[in-house]
Amino acid sequence: MDFRLDDGWLIRPLGGNTGTAYMGVKEQKKLFIKRNTSPFLAALSLEEITPRLLWAKHISTGDTLTAQEWLNGRSLTREEMKETRVAKLLARVHHSGVLSKMLQQVGGRYIFPGELLNDYFRGLSSELRQHPLLREVAARLRAHPPKLDYHECEVCHGDLNHKNWLLSDSNQLYLVDWESAALSDAALDISMLMCQYVPRSEWQEWLVKKYGAQMTPTFNRKIGWYCKINLLLSIKDKHQRGHFFEMNQDILQLAEIFSEQRD
Repeated sequence: MDFRLDDGWLIRPLGGNTGTAYMGVKEQKKLFIKRNTSPFLAALSLEEITPRLLWAKHISTGDTLTAQEWLNGRSLTREEMKETRVAKLLARVHHSGVLSKMLQQVGGRYIFPGELLNDYFRGLSSELRQHPLLREVAARLRAHPPKLDYHECEVCHGDLNHKNWLLSDSNQLYLVDWESAALSDAALDISMLMCQYVPRSEWQEWLVKKYGAQMTPTFNRKIGWYCKINLLLSIKDKHQRGHFFEMNQDILQLAEIFSEQRD
């Protein structure tokens, strides 16, 4: 439903899964407005990770609206997701002490390896629970979880779909939609992106030359662990939504990685 703010901005819904995104229109001006977004948005704006935050207002419903500059642009294509500029922006997020401090201050949640395994098994269908490959992978992940202390956690976006990357008409790249942000191992984000968008044969080059990772045996094991848990979670999600072709593609990818990276 459209509504108008006291200062004359007409707010129109943009649609989407959450129903919290709007376009603000006043004369010839436009704003991108969201309802009840995290206070973390202010830090992301200051670091130029997201478009500039202009204001935040409480409205009569008790909700908070935040307004960001409206940028004409487009989402990245799947092919563009393996480019250096994507890797560099993601690395800047992960290694930012400012973002980490701010997310902690606004009560950002922590995600540890054990929680990811618990999420996988919670409500898992009997069909997937009895699948030989999935059962063996899950058992090995449970037996060899990577170590992660609170002080090692970095800011992770948590939903690196190509539609959450905005390339403006001025060629500035932004990462948007931070509702899944958490403090965790950067390998959680890295593996999520690689599994979706980077061909297996290019993983080493992407990690070293584009993201800037230091390849050590410990880091390799972590990447392998998080790749496998991300694929398990993706398989579970696609099974629940009835996307069986995509689910089987994930199973094939998991089988390939598992045969190469047995712990």
